[in-house]
Amino acid sequence: MTALSQQRSMTPAAWYVLAATVLTGCFVASLALGALRLSPGHVWTYLLHPDQSSESLVIWTLRFPRTVAAMLAGAALAVSGALLQGVTRNPLADPGILGVEAGAALALLAGVVFLPSSAAFLVPLAFAGGLAAAGLTLGFASRVGLTPVRLALSGVAVAALCGAVTRGLQLLFEEKAQGALFTLAGSVSGRTWAQVGAAAPWLVSALLLSLLLARRVNVLALGEDVARGLGLNAQRELLLVSGLGVLLAAAAVALTGPIGYVGLIVPHVSRRLLGTDHRRTLPLSMMLGASLLTLADVAARLVGAPAETPVGVVVAVLGTPFFIALARTQRV
Repeated sequence: MTALSQQRSMTPAAWYVLAATVLTGCFVASLALGALRLSPGHVWTYLLHPDQSSESLVIWTLRFPRTVAAMLAGAALAVSGALLQGVTRNPLADPGILGVEAGAALALLAGVVFLPSSAAFLVPLAFAGGLAAAGLTLGFASRVGLTPVRLALSGVAVAALCGAVTRGLQLLFEEKAQGALFTLAGSVSGRTWAQVGAAAPWLVSALLLSLLLARRVNVLALGEDVARGLGLNAQRELLLVSGLGVLLAAAAVALTGPIGYVGLIVPHVSRRLLGTDHRRTLPLSMMLGASLLTLADVAARLVGAPAETPVGVVVAVLGTPFFIALARTQRV
């Protein structure tokens, strides 16, 4: 039996169990590995029976919130990519490639610089910036005929524009911008329970809502005409699902900063394993996205130890060749 036929013979439940097992392994590895290395047994001991030892403090105050941040952001970015790819019927759609992450980052920085009291509204600010960037990308791409590669190129242009404005604000308002540099670093290093707690309600709510909307995404993926024929208000549903995808990416950016390619890679892997039904692929994408970003963070700690490599660099090493290979298969 070939590897492909073995994949197809596995049921969705079997893939979910396998993905959950991988995610558990990534969780333990994230708590165990770093400058201080612990065995899995010690990790579980300190999790279940915390004490005042340095090892227990490292796990509970440094690594645990960092791991939860990576899992939430990875799951959100993966599901965001799956939703955007589904409703646009574009295999290159991704919150990073469409400029959503760069727009969210710009909005966060602008809030810190011009509205210092906006710390409690980071996710709404990021959502507004991401939504504006997505609108610009779609507007530019559709002027000459919307194709996957044109959409990707428009997104790259919008992301570059947002990045340039972000850098300009950092230079012009260097002192005020210092407060946002940590948020915009594109890393899960140093994340605290307070930061996780601020973004978690948005992320968890949006992830659960995406599961409830999975059937509608299936219909929208067939095209707006088919969706109308099946009784859906296509425009309203398209706006709802697209907005949810932008919200997931924006909340992830508010927590970890912009980290690209997770939303591109994971949905393709999920569809390869379970087909195109979003009722099956979205739960798998959540687990695989959480595993990918958590594992990338572990690698980021170990590659240049004792110094840490930004996790976005590790993900880009995987994602860039994947994007190039995928783009080569698309028609301009």
